[in-house]
Amino acid sequence: MNYRLLIINMGSTSTKVGVYSDDTALWVQSITHPREEIAGYLHFMDQYEYRMEAILALLKEKGERLEAFHAIVSRGGTIQPVRGGTYKITGKMLADSQCGRYGDHPCNIGGQIAYDLGQKYNIPAFTVDPPVCNEMCEEAVYSGLPEIERIASFQALNHRATARKYCRDHGVDYAETHLIVAHMGGGITVAAHEKGKIIDVNNGLAGDGPFALERSGDLPVGELIKLCYSGRYTQDEMLRRVNGRGGMAAYLGTVDGQEVQRRIDSGDKRAESVTRAMAYQVSKEIGGIAAVMKGRIDAIVLTAGLGYWDYFVNLIKERVSFIAPVAVYPGENEMESLALGALRVLHREEPIQNYDEQSA
Repeated sequence: MNYRLLIINMGSTSTKVGVYSDDTALWVQSITHPREEIAGYLHFMDQYEYRMEAILALLKEKGERLEAFHAIVSRGGTIQPVRGGTYKITGKMLADSQCGRYGDHPCNIGGQIAYDLGQKYNIPAFTVDPPVCNEMCEEAVYSGLPEIERIASFQALNHRATARKYCRDHGVDYAETHLIVAHMGGGITVAAHEKGKIIDVNNGLAGDGPFALERSGDLPVGELIKLCYSGRYTQDEMLRRVNGRGGMAAYLGTVDGQEVQRRIDSGDKRAESVTRAMAYQVSKEIGGIAAVMKGRIDAIVLTAGLGYWDYFVNLIKERVSFIAPVAVYPGENEMESLALGALRVLHREEPIQNYDEQSA
């Protein structure tokens, strides 16, 4: 039996939609959401109707009937830490993703849309390798304050997909390999992949690690506390300022790497300085992760959208090539990984994971 799958993958300024017949992509298309259109939404979930309408309009344009799908698969949301695998989206999962405790990200909208369409058309709704896969080593969870525990909240789906692709390409076993993977997109996360487990990674949503296209990354704590109590921002406004309106967006007013490169080429020293600083911070994070694995690194793998930006990638290579060979896998493998994760469950090759039991 061939399974027909609807795949939804939401980013900060885009919604990727795809239709798969088993592991074959029939079509994949990205819907771009101009920043001026989404700037007025304080919370990502406020974009629910806006994103739903865009998805339904695209499906209608493509002549797709929702009744014809065997499953709907969305990139996972910011939920309680769980082990990797394929999960059925549940009401408890959605409530946890939207409570704000584990972060705020557009993928939470995708989970809600997949669930709602699944309920309406009696189709199972899945998510695969949520961004909170919890495999961190004991030392990594300490933050410095007992009231705050570090958790893994990152682009786990693309991390694993790219790591496995690197291992396939080089004829090595992921379960026996030591990799540093840097996902570089709207958020940037750098992880230690040690023999198939992700034992340490910065929290790409909560604000640690390098600053990125639209996230602030690490900030001086004392100055951040002062800003929070300055009376200039509400709590919600501060959360959006560091996650969605920080980083390069705050410095340069854009998250378009091509535009930034054009500015650099035209002699814009500010654009060049901000870009070099972002590459510097990514390199510094890679060096720290190398220490986590005691210098036993088979390769450093750079992936996601910024992997296409040669100028930025070369700045990182200059600083980290001494640690291990650097491999670049531009873009992401998330759509295919979402489809394959659902298929493994539908074909009964692996059991479906129960979120409600793991998070109880």
